[in-house]
Amino acid sequence: MNKAYQVKVNGALEISVSDKDITLLDAIQTSDLKYHILHGGKSYSAEIIDSNFDEKTYKVKINNNTYNININNSLHQLIKDLGFEIGSTKKVDKITAPMPGLILEINVNIGDIVKESDPLLILEAMKMENVLTSPREGIIKSIAVEKGAAVDKNQLLVEFE
Repeated sequence: MNKAYQVKVNGALEISVSDKDITLLDAIQTSDLKYHILHGGKSYSAEIIDSNFDEKTYKVKINNNTYNININNSLHQLIKDLGFEIGSTKKVDKITAPMPGLILEINVNIGDIVKESDPLLILEAMKMENVLTSPREGIIKSIAVEKGAAVDKNQLLVEFE
């Protein structure tokens, strides 16, 4: 299977690179982080100056020009689309019902300061009690439901300031 990578250079230029493109690259590793590359009849000297694997960012020096590069594959894009990327929970400003159910208990009030993992409310669904916890530290801005209320999937429950 031919994998595709989305490469962004200096935050602007976007290039799609495949496994086949990589295997056709005429590059020789000359030392730990240095490479000699031949492309289109021209010779290039490349060095990886800095890298952050978690953020998929690299700083590469090619013939004395420095480039900031981000590399993502289809799995990285899927993780981002699903909201599972590193630090994504810190951006959450509202809690919605993950499934239809009944609000059994509300453990917070408007203006309360909550910490990550504090219980916000209990939702009964399919005869099971589900404790919905805070994804981040914050202040409760609004509570859109009342105890005993029936809720639909994706209905707004709690908002953060």
